[in-house]
Amino acid sequence: MDKKIISTAAIFGMLAIILGAFGAHALKKVLSIDELATFETGVKYQMYHALFLLFIGLSSLAEKAKKTIYNLVVIGVIFFSGSIYLLATNGHFIPFDFKVIGFVTPIGGLLLILSWGVLLVTILKKK
Repeated sequence: MDKKIISTAAIFGMLAIILGAFGAHALKKVLSIDELATFETGVKYQMYHALFLLFIGLSSLAEKAKKTIYNLVVIGVIFFSGSIYLLATNGHFIPFDFKVIGFVTPIGGLLLILSWGVLLVTILKKK
């Protein structure tokens, strides 16, 4: 499980850097200041949770807790950051209105919060 968690952390981290650079250079010419700030929010939260997964993968937490945190973070990042990327670039590249999927952003955020909550409860229960 640790190899899977750390590999996912590396993938999320690499993608966050790539998307951050893409946003700072290529999208800067296309997006408004507000859209670019929104896009950067997605990048930041993706990177925060890449580092979180790295910490979890290297920790001595129980496998059940690691698996739960992993699943919450992966789905949370896809929902939260993924939807933010689509909403920030809405109408610029793909002729589809991504506002219809906007409801997944807070669901992703909730899953990310729950992942930290699982860590907290796991640590508090530890003897």
